[in-house]
Amino acid sequence: MNVAVEESVRKILKEVLDVEANEIQPNAKLDQAFGVDSTEMVEITVGIKKALNLDIQNNELKKSQSFNDIVAYLKTKGAN
Repeated sequence: MNVAVEESVRKILKEVLDVEANEIQPNAKLDQAFGVDSTEMVEITVGIKKALNLDIQNNELKKSQSFNDIVAYLKTKGAN
């Protein structure tokens, strides 16, 4: 797993969800673990787009995805 992508996603999740890094479990679904709603998911996606300079749509990432799902998806989009 690319550490830079992982660190960027973890940082954004910490900021948007106001959680600690150790609370972000790799396979926990964001909606179940943190009660992420659609608005927060857009904030997360926008943060990821800016941090990683990716061209992804605001609805491409889903709140039912886990941290690992998101990192894997971003890697398919060219994140490094």
